[in-house]
Amino acid sequence: MQITPNVFVMHYDDGAPAHPGGSNNYFVGNPKRGMVLIDTGDHDAEWTRRILDYHKTLGSPRLSAILITHGHIDHIGGLDRIHDALRMPVRCHPKLASKLAKVVGEKSVKPLRANEQIVTGGGATLRAVFTPGHEEDHVCYHLPADKVLFTGDTILGASSSSVRDLATYMKSLSAIDKLSHDFICSAHGPVVPLPRAATLVRWYINHRNEREEQVLKAIGSDGGLSVEGITKKIYPRNLKRPLWHSAENNVRTHLAKLVKEGLVAEKPSTYSLAGQKSTALAAKKS
Repeated sequence: MQITPNVFVMHYDDGAPAHPGGSNNYFVGNPKRGMVLIDTGDHDAEWTRRILDYHKTLGSPRLSAILITHGHIDHIGGLDRIHDALRMPVRCHPKLASKLAKVVGEKSVKPLRANEQIVTGGGATLRAVFTPGHEEDHVCYHLPADKVLFTGDTILGASSSSVRDLATYMKSLSAIDKLSHDFICSAHGPVVPLPRAATLVRWYINHRNEREEQVLKAIGSDGGLSVEGITKKIYPRNLKRPLWHSAENNVRTHLAKLVKEGLVAEKPSTYSLAGQKSTALAAKKS
């Protein structure tokens, strides 16, 4: 499906509970002059076939690069097969380069520079925006000519995203919120047009700030809570089981940020021998 003059989306319903609304791969540029591909899906053979078939549907345009948003398996799992079929350079965050070099060969991987301008070959120019947080090697791509922001997993179309480092994630959200965009093209969920596109990044920022307040309130009302205990206090009781792990991870990232900022104190678990075992060891030493 064509989104703007230079953006085409290949949507695939991968059925993953963590990907409500399915997943997307993007071809960017002019099909008659040159394009780039953003991400390559996971190991699912059908997903790879869909990407290659969509490339043929576009007229088998020359691809100048595969752009990777980050190193999670649902973004690089199909890289070896797609690279073998289409043979183009792979561009990624420097921290991901050595990993991908093992997949497609060192000569095929060219690390990106922060804010690098990437010409698609069809006249459309993307800018690589380093956005750590969801993962340390995450990159978003901005297409100013079409006012499109490719957000990978930093912003999703139908849900909030999981986060590895919340402090850097919040800085990344603030950075991309300043980029002019009428469309948010995420890796998962629907493409988001105006008017929602204009407020979605800000919603993410507010959502995280509100979640942080909930964590602080939960701890303040009942100190000494575990991650599981805090999660139960602030998330709906009917949260689907496959999403519960992600909810607990989100709480952990908030806690790590709050500990770093000195707003929450962490008391690590300690271990001691149970009564009978302790007595037995004491008798043995005597």
